[in-house]
Amino acid sequence: MASKTLRVLVTEDSVVARALLVSIINRDPDLEVVGEARDGGQAVKMAAELEPDVITMDVHMPKMDGLEATRRIMAETPKPIVVISAIDPKDVKMSFEALQSGALVVLAKPSGPTAPDFDERASQIVSTVKTMAGVRVVKRRPRLTRPQPASVPTAAAGAAPATPQAAPAGASTARRRIELVAIGSSTGGPDALGKIIGALPGKAPVPILIVQHITVGFHQGLVDWLNNITPLSVMLGEEGHMPMPGEVILAPGEHHMSVDARKRLTLTEELPVRGHRPSATHLFRSVARVYGAHAMGVILTGMGDDGADGLVDLRRAGGWVIGQDEATCVVYGMPREAAARGAVSEVLPLPEIAGAIVGGWNRGRLGVAA
Repeated sequence: MASKTLRVLVTEDSVVARALLVSIINRDPDLEVVGEARDGGQAVKMAAELEPDVITMDVHMPKMDGLEATRRIMAETPKPIVVISAIDPKDVKMSFEALQSGALVVLAKPSGPTAPDFDERASQIVSTVKTMAGVRVVKRRPRLTRPQPASVPTAAAGAAPATPQAAPAGASTARRRIELVAIGSSTGGPDALGKIIGALPGKAPVPILIVQHITVGFHQGLVDWLNNITPLSVMLGEEGHMPMPGEVILAPGEHHMSVDARKRLTLTEELPVRGHRPSATHLFRSVARVYGAHAMGVILTGMGDDGADGLVDLRRAGGWVIGQDEATCVVYGMPREAAARGAVSEVLPLPEIAGAIVGGWNRGRLGVAA
């Protein structure tokens, strides 16, 4: 049986950019552009009329921008939305707000066919559109308030939940007060990070290190966006920096980030780990060596298996590992692979992860052995 051709609605106000996107998408035999919208208002109308499998969305457009169009589509006729944005501060900011409103992923606009990275970006657009077309989406009402502060679940001070798979040989099941949190995320990660970081209290007693897979050029935009929704200090990692309590540090683009024996950051341009640089596995392995049982690893939504092998090391070193559950993941890839390796200590839905992090750093104050 022949595979179903996926129907795509392209939204882009630039005639040239729109023609390029249409050409890229139609070049793949599994994809077909069924509509072209010149602004957000047309996108909302055509999303209802054409019922595409996936929508590509520009953000900076006349009449109705991509952010408002995303909000309306997700509230009225929800479809998987892939934001394709220019890498400039205004468009990047709107792109992350669109992710918060229900879009699934943000990609950089491709340059012309003569650009050295054209083939790579075109391939990324095609593969992402195909993957996102299979993601289940639901109606979303626009969020008008900031995330509510995390509450510590009662389980945080009691017995640990059962693990989804047997722990790796040598892994400890004891829980200790944590001194550092390390997080890995990919597809769907920015919105998940926003919900977690935005719900944490403003005086976190530990640093938080993050590897987020995202197109090069968007990392500073993610930092700026997170800084707008949390009282914590969000920044890009810098060589030699000593992570301090209350700091949220993202690995910069095209650099692995790790901690050394002095608990300072190390940035390298070593080869990608299983196709990723930065790599969550690279970060988790260093955290396992340096912090051991006093670290918490968190693996969030994303394609592939980055982070899984590093979390095996962290679990064996006695660290506590939280995996996002399937129901709240945009793509249940990275958490599934970590669980399959026995690296996950507990599986939690996204709304409960911030509370579990707070519970971890409060364990010494709750009378639990540290």
